[in-house]
Amino acid sequence: MLVDLYCERTVPGFWNEPVNALTNLAFILVASVAWRDMSMRNHADRLEQGVIVLAGSIGVGSFLFHTFAERWAEQADIVPIWCFAGSYALLTVYRSTGQDIMRTARIAAIAVVATGSIMLATRGGLTTDADDKALPLNGSLQYAPALVALVIFSVIAQWRGHPARRHFRRATLIFCLALFFRSIDLLVCTATGGIGTHFLWHILNALMIGILLQALVTKMPPLIGYPKSR
Repeated sequence: MLVDLYCERTVPGFWNEPVNALTNLAFILVASVAWRDMSMRNHADRLEQGVIVLAGSIGVGSFLFHTFAERWAEQADIVPIWCFAGSYALLTVYRSTGQDIMRTARIAAIAVVATGSIMLATRGGLTTDADDKALPLNGSLQYAPALVALVIFSVIAQWRGHPARRHFRRATLIFCLALFFRSIDLLVCTATGGIGTHFLWHILNALMIGILLQALVTKMPPLIGYPKSR
């Protein structure tokens, strides 16, 4: 079943969204840069490596969605995004607590309840259906939990004077801008010559993820004593 959510897609076909498809290379680029920077350190861990790989997989999943545009491809797009978001948040909390497993578990439990509550409150914009184009903000409400998490991370990091506070603040602002362009894609379709603005969501979202990865790699490295993975 064809999933037609974006301005650029006009008919079924693998290459009907070339701009939306090709801009997914940005995710692979920022993941590659983060991997390089991580490799230049004296120590790393597999948790960090896994988060970086998930960041790159967002580009792969989104490419599949914007080429095949079918239900299975939609899941290939969504699953890596939320796997990355959850894994990054968990690892960030883990590093911020001095790699204290019990404190991390308590915070994670609170986060799960909060995320579930936000998803229930915005459930009208979380899924696609037969009338996809009628979704509020073109379906961008599904990212409300991610935005709330970024705001919370930014506030806490600023309050504590954490070295990554500027990274979180910039990432939050960029994500807000990315959500704006994702939301207006169909509204400005004619004005943009049938290209829309969804490709800007990809570019800005990748930039946001790149900043978050830099925060993780450069400002929150694993504690000394964890051998570098080879």
